[in-house]
Amino acid sequence: MNSTVDQIDALLPQTQCTRCGYQGCRPYAQAIALGAAPINQCPPGGAATIEALAQLTGLPALPLNPTNGVEAPRKVAYVLEEHCIGCTKCLPACPVDAIVGAAKRMHSVIVSECTGCELCIAPCPVDCIVMVADTGGVQGHARGPIESAEAAHLRMRYEAHQQRAASREREAAARVAAQHDQLAAAPAANSLADAIARAKARKRPTVP
Repeated sequence: MNSTVDQIDALLPQTQCTRCGYQGCRPYAQAIALGAAPINQCPPGGAATIEALAQLTGLPALPLNPTNGVEAPRKVAYVLEEHCIGCTKCLPACPVDAIVGAAKRMHSVIVSECTGCELCIAPCPVDCIVMVADTGGVQGHARGPIESAEAAHLRMRYEAHQQRAASREREAAARVAAQHDQLAAAPAANSLADAIARAKARKRPTVP
């Protein structure tokens, strides 16, 4: 099963856009392998990806399901500089870390790494992120569909993003646990201090 999932996943564009109805390309590949999802739910991959999946799985090459979106030229995210407040909410939303910035500083998009997933738009509280035509190709021409080499690169960036996110979650959990331990230890420490104070008071000699 893992081998089949790997083969299916390798044919997907690795935008991690969730338009297929799953939380990324790998979960969608798993659903296809299990027969729980059809092969025509990936708008970024379009007809070419559907055909490749059909050849791999032996399933019919159905038209792209319009419920999931339409096949269209590639777009990339663009930050409207004059409106960006540096809230950093878009940074963890980007599945391939294609946005750079810091708190209270303007953010910008690394166009060559942006998958056009649009996941950074919703978290922005000031609507300063828009999608524009991808003209990051040769001589300013729009880049074509994501091919296998680019998809493999994007998959590595996504996996690195996931590892960093997991590391941040572990660190946050460790901080919460440490704070909980401190709070739990505080009453015990206070009780011990009170007991010592009472014992000293009992032993204190009476002044005539």
